[in-house]
Amino acid sequence: MLSILRKFGHILYRIWFYILVALPILIFFPFLIFFSLSEKWYPQFFWMARNIWANTILYGMGCVPRICYDEKLERGKSLMLVANHTSMLDIMMMLRVSSTPFVFVGKKELVNIPLFGFFYKRVCIMVDREDARSRTGVYRRAQKRLNQGLSICIFPEGGVPEEHVLLDSFKDGAFKMAIAHNIPVVPITFYDNKDRFSFTFFSGGPGRTRGKVHRFIETKELGEVDKKKLRDEVRAVILADLEKDLDKKKCK
Repeated sequence: MLSILRKFGHILYRIWFYILVALPILIFFPFLIFFSLSEKWYPQFFWMARNIWANTILYGMGCVPRICYDEKLERGKSLMLVANHTSMLDIMMMLRVSSTPFVFVGKKELVNIPLFGFFYKRVCIMVDREDARSRTGVYRRAQKRLNQGLSICIFPEGGVPEEHVLLDSFKDGAFKMAIAHNIPVVPITFYDNKDRFSFTFFSGGPGRTRGKVHRFIETKELGEVDKKKLRDEVRAVILADLEKDLDKKKCK
């Protein structure tokens, strides 16, 4: 009986999440449409996504965000934001990390999500990882956004790893792009998103949702040949932090 009630609770928790995703979009639909008509209005769109949409979901789910910074993000400084990827909450948490507008680079399949996908394809940089031309086009579109003073965000695992994998291997794209555009890489660790709302259906629940912004890694002196070294260095920073946190949880 207890098991059945727990599963029913998880179902309600999932349904509530999708309601919270859709509700702000429906309420503010005219404003979101207007601010997505032109790239010059993207900062206003970003402000609404960060302060209304993300906050509604996180606080509405009982997932109170707490983010600490080894180094602060400066307004007007373009950065490459990278983090581990375990949950749909990663998007909302990333929006909470930076008050300075950035653009997500993500897989084109997300456009199929009802309502969310409509705006995703209008304001994000989509990539088809199976299409070499699409991957090449990402660099051109990213450069345009960087020239506008925005930052770029990529989840370098390229998808959500299997449940037992703490941190999957990283793809080269984010690091190749950071070197090509001469911008610092910002490693970010999300500790609790998998526990709060993982891709395993009967799981998750409210609670503290922590993130950490690590010290930036500069790319000014790096060239194309250094992309794998940069990739491995960033992954090592995030992995070490995840392992340390996992050890603390085991000791409790």
